[in-house]
Amino acid sequence: MKRTIVISINASWNVLNFRLGLIKALENRGHRVVVLTPPDEYSPRFAALGIEHAPIAIDSLGLSPLRDLGLFVRYHRELKRIRPDAFLGYTAKPNVWGSLAAHALGIPVVNNISGLGTAFIERGPLRSILSALYRAALRRSVAVFFQNADDRRLFLASGLVRPDQARLLPGSGIDLDRFRPAPPTRDEAGAFTFLLVGRLLWQKGVREFVEAARIVRRQMPDARFELLGFLDAPNRSAVSREQVEAWQAEGLIRYVGQTDDVRPHLQAADCIVLPSYREGLPRALLEGAAMAKPLIATDVPGCSDVVEDGVTGLLCAVRDPSSLARAMLGMARLTPAERLAMGRAGRARVEGAYGEEAAISPYLELLDGLFARRR
Repeated sequence: MKRTIVISINASWNVLNFRLGLIKALENRGHRVVVLTPPDEYSPRFAALGIEHAPIAIDSLGLSPLRDLGLFVRYHRELKRIRPDAFLGYTAKPNVWGSLAAHALGIPVVNNISGLGTAFIERGPLRSILSALYRAALRRSVAVFFQNADDRRLFLASGLVRPDQARLLPGSGIDLDRFRPAPPTRDEAGAFTFLLVGRLLWQKGVREFVEAARIVRRQMPDARFELLGFLDAPNRSAVSREQVEAWQAEGLIRYVGQTDDVRPHLQAADCIVLPSYREGLPRALLEGAAMAKPLIATDVPGCSDVVEDGVTGLLCAVRDPSSLARAMLGMARLTPAERLAMGRAGRARVEGAYGEEAAISPYLELLDGLFARRR
């Protein structure tokens, strides 16, 4: 029986890069999928892919729960119009306000907590407010997927979810045919290149990456440090364009822009770096590992789930440029064969646990059971 499923995220780009496999799998089961995201430069691509898109305005920077009640009203209006059989929420505001609206309309909800963001990383009143909102929004959900065990334990210990709701999911799934090892694009005599991929937010460890570059350059003056990702992101933790330009003018880093295809950049790099303060399950590291690149990341939830220290890469202390610099120097001093072995171990790890099938099947099984009970 054909069902209608709404997928709501705070950015169309997120859907296009991370959720197309799930959408295709749902459509292959005969379901209608409607994507509910804010209109942006990526939204017109849905029509070209034959995906139904319903725009909804979401203020990603807003912090006022009272102002966000307007978002609840918009979700309620759209969901009442669409009348889906299930609502799949991702990212904070869709998970909170979209879920509350769906519950009010009697629509089953499945949430995905892909990361905790600034509010949970930095303790304070905002964390208390968001916890209260999550508690209200998630209590009636059919299931809440987490991408690492630490986030799941935190929500359980805080009483935000029940044990029967909380489930683990291996990220959004990596297309192992699309992300696969390829020969490096430079010879071993070239400058050693460290690449950080992700939205350029302070909590991703961008400051630590730049400060570590200063340290490493004292011993490796020819080393290259590249940043790839969105500038001017609608996020309170966003690194300003002026700051990045200042770092470039100083000769510390090279900003290579943003792209819809990270593979050429991953292929050209010698090591993928993510000094994040906390992650759900970092896509950049998984994609780098899938392409058999050695990794450096902080020893924090999410990152340490992907990087096995000394096997697939190296771990360093969080918010510690000196520790990161030591890991970078250690990586550069390995032989090419040792780095190749790390890359191959990372590829095997992704093949074993983080392919698309492993991330999509739990959704399909959950929805199949839900729809069977609601016939």
